[in-house]
Amino acid sequence: MANHQLTSIRKIRSFNRYYTDLIGLLDKHLLNSTYSLAEARILYEVHAAGSIQASHIMQVMHIDRGYLSRLLQQLEKNKLIARHPSTEDARAFMITLTPKGTKEFQQLNKASDDQIGQLITPLSEPRQQELVAHMQAIMEILKNN
Repeated sequence: MANHQLTSIRKIRSFNRYYTDLIGLLDKHLLNSTYSLAEARILYEVHAAGSIQASHIMQVMHIDRGYLSRLLQQLEKNKLIARHPSTEDARAFMITLTPKGTKEFQQLNKASDDQIGQLITPLSEPRQQELVAHMQAIMEILKNN
């Protein structure tokens, strides 16, 4: 591995540690809720899709089938999601948010917006735009790889 690449790796890992600590991604419960990051992300994916198959969640989250199954069982036990047979494929189930799940998602979403709002409020509008542009550039660079 080239020296410049090792330097880049160390700087990227340092940023990752800083950012995950800054927004509390490694806390057992996300945003002072009772949900883990994985559970909150599943609620987001179900909300965004309206109705989604577990296989699609696996693809977008890059998550193991067994782990996803355990998470979905817990979310269903807590009455946050419901599973319904697919009208297109009798072997598949569609996952939707229950009214309770929708309420919990909305609370998590607001808490996340509030958290990031607090983080960027001290920045001027041009600095906020610069931050967003840099984040978009990172995503673009990594997507085109």
